[in-house]
Amino acid sequence: MHDIDPNWAWQVFEPTAERPWDRALAAHLFRRAGFAADPTTLDAALTQSPTTVIEELLRANVEPSQFRTTADQLAETVLAGGEAKRLSAAWVYRLVNAPSQLLEKMTLFWHGHFATGAEKVTDARLMWQQNQLLRQYALGNFPALVHGISQDPAMLIYLDSVANRKAHPNENFARELMELFCLGEGNYSERDVQELARCFTGWEIKNKQFRKNKYQQDTGEKTVLGQSGAFDGEEGVRCVLEQPSVERFLASKWYRFFIADEPAPSAELLQPLADEFRKHDLQVAPALQFLLQSNLFFSSHAIGRHIKSPVEFIVGMLRGLQATASADLISKGLIRLGQGLFYPPNVKGWDGGRTWINSSTLLGRSNLLADLLAHESTRFAGDSLSAYLKELGIDGPQQAIEHYESTLLAARLSDEMRGELCRAFPKAAGGDEPAARELLHAVLSLPLSQLG
Repeated sequence: MHDIDPNWAWQVFEPTAERPWDRALAAHLFRRAGFAADPTTLDAALTQSPTTVIEELLRANVEPSQFRTTADQLAETVLAGGEAKRLSAAWVYRLVNAPSQLLEKMTLFWHGHFATGAEKVTDARLMWQQNQLLRQYALGNFPALVHGISQDPAMLIYLDSVANRKAHPNENFARELMELFCLGEGNYSERDVQELARCFTGWEIKNKQFRKNKYQQDTGEKTVLGQSGAFDGEEGVRCVLEQPSVERFLASKWYRFFIADEPAPSAELLQPLADEFRKHDLQVAPALQFLLQSNLFFSSHAIGRHIKSPVEFIVGMLRGLQATASADLISKGLIRLGQGLFYPPNVKGWDGGRTWINSSTLLGRSNLLADLLAHESTRFAGDSLSAYLKELGIDGPQQAIEHYESTLLAARLSDEMRGELCRAFPKAAGGDEPAARELLHAVLSLPLSQLG
C-alpha cells in the first residue's frame, strides 16, 4: 500500500461515467458498513448520492425504541435462564434484524476490540451489560467508551481485576488498556504499565457492581506516559487517551476491518484518517464517515480485499436475501466456526483475515449453510426461497445466480462456473424448492463467496 497517494485516497468519492454509483458499489458499501442489503434497500440507495447514504447509516446510531424493546425482551427471556451460550442467540437476533446496520457492525467490532469471554465471565447478565455498553458508544465518544469499559464488571473479571489492592497492583488491565485497547505495542514502557496499574488500585467489583475502595487506593504520585501526579484510575485513562498513538492505532484497525485485510497500509496512508479522528476529539462517527466516503473505500484496493468473518458470512446471507432462520442454530454454528458471540478466543479477540479460511473452516461454513437451508424455520421474506425468487421476477438458475452475485458477492463468477451451476441445477428458481436451495448452497460455498 506504499504506492497509494494519500491525497487521492481520502478525497470524497465522486461517481463518474467510468466509475458510476451502481448496484455493485452500493452492495459493497452495505457489506462493509453493515452485513448486506436486500434489493429494495439497494434500489433506494441508487436514488441518492453515496455520501447521503453514508450519512443516513451514521445517523442511525441509536436503535429505534420499538425494536430495542423487542430485542431487549428477548434477551431478558434468555437471561432469566442464566445461560451465556443462549445469550449468543439474542445477539444473533439483533444482527439479523437491527434497522441500524452500521451500529450493530460497530458493536461487533468493539466486541473483538475489547474482547471479553463468557467462558471466564460466567454471569450472562454482566456479559449482556457490556454488550449494551459497546452498543451505546459504538458510533460515539471513544474516550467515554474507554472509561466505561475500564469500570465494566465483565471486563474487570475477565482481566483478573476484581480486587486491585495497593499492596499488589494488578497489571493485567493496565497492560491491555495500552497494548490492545488504545496504543498498540511499542508505544509504552514496562514502567508505564506499573505506574498505570497503581492508578487503578482500589477499583473492585462488589455484588456484581463496580466500586472504588478508598482504603485500597494508592494515593501517591505516579508517572504515566510522561505525565506525573497523584493520579487515580480516571486520570490514568486520560493520560493514555491523550497519546497520539491512540488515533493511529484505531485508524489501523478500522482500515483492516472496513477496507482491506492486507497488505498493511503505510503510516503515511493512515495518517489523514488518524488526524480526522483526533480533530473530532476521538468521536467515532466523523472518522468512519471520512473512511466510508473515500476514494480508497470504493476502489479496487478495497473491493474483494476482505475475507468475511463467520458472522459477516451468515448474517450477510440472511440480510441480503431477507431471510430469517433459527437464531439458536446460527449461534451454535458460529461457535463451531470460531466466532462464537461472547466467546472470543482470548483478550486479543479474533485475528481475522486469512485465519478465517482453511479447508476445515470452508467445510464448516458449507455445513452450517446446509443446516440452515434444510431447517424448517428458514424463510425468505416470510416464504420459501423459490417463492421469494418468483416474487422478484427471477426465472431460472441464470437469473438466480445473477441476483446472488449482485447482492452477496464482491465479484462476478466466471462464465465457466456460471455455466456449470446452471447445468447442475436447471430447475432452480423454477418453483423447485429443493433445487433452489441447493443452488444457493452451491453458490455460497464457493471460495469467491467468502470475500466481502
